[in-house]
Amino acid sequence: MTDHTYNKLMNFLDNLEQGKINYTLTRIRDEAIMVIVVVPGERWEIEFLVDGSVEVERFSSDGQIYGEEVLTQLVHEHSDRESEALSLSQPIEAVVEIW
Repeated sequence: MTDHTYNKLMNFLDNLEQGKINYTLTRIRDEAIMVIVVVPGERWEIEFLVDGSVEVERFSSDGQIYGEEVLTQLVHEHSDRESEALSLSQPIEAVVEIW
């Protein structure tokens, strides 16, 4: 990471802290450090790359709140497994066996 990229990252983190905005640092790609910010109705994924560039992905909520019934649907839609949909009423042992 160049000094310029490091300075950008540190300045951004300082701005978040001054604004009392919580964040998490993680690393998904070898060439980047990701800052994850969750604020009401939004999630930001900001990556500071080794080459000095910054990539920002912003996710917004429509504000709709769902009940637990949507969990089975979400797992089914986004699972790589071709197993039966999970149910929250299944015993823990049954859930572990499926995964």
